[in-house]
Amino acid sequence: MEKEVLENHQRYLERKALYKSFGCDIDKEREFIIAKAQPLYGDILEAGTGKGHFAFSLARQGYKFTTFDISEEEQNFAKLTLKYFDLDSFVEFKIENGETLSFEDGIFDIIFSINTLHHLINPYKVIDEIIRVLSFEGKIILSDFTREGFQLMDKIHKNEGNIHQVSKVTLADIEKYLSTKGFRVEKYKSRFQKVLIAYQQLV
Repeated sequence: MEKEVLENHQRYLERKALYKSFGCDIDKEREFIIAKAQPLYGDILEAGTGKGHFAFSLARQGYKFTTFDISEEEQNFAKLTLKYFDLDSFVEFKIENGETLSFEDGIFDIIFSINTLHHLINPYKVIDEIIRVLSFEGKIILSDFTREGFQLMDKIHKNEGNIHQVSKVTLADIEKYLSTKGFRVEKYKSRFQKVLIAYQQLV
């Protein structure tokens, strides 16, 4: 196996162990999100690949989907992780700016955005684009950290010599915004994750 793939896998294992040392099983947290999002159907999009932890969870459960990120460098970590587990054929990777997506209107039935919201400079523009590419019978699954989850991320980043930057726009703000756009929102919560599932209300 390629050296780059093996080195990336070692970094993945170290990060997973770091989360575990602070009491967080990241696999279980992502499985919680997928379970609450059921049923999954049609064409699936992930907004914000990052290093690919959620993409790995989706692919491991046998789902085929498209994922995009603005950072090619970050997304490369995701490609290497999926390649290590021989799951890269499940995923179509795209480099996209979430504020101006190249996808046609209404082509995705399920859209995930996991732990991405707090990184966004213009979150409402991204949400508007997600709504635009969502099918009439589709649903949006948004998840971000609970208070304890953000405290955990502060510790993780401090351990790595970084500061975890967080947007002022919260998941609660996005919930209100989606309601003004005619969506019905369901809410769920685990120890570290808050989850919103937004359905278009057909009239």
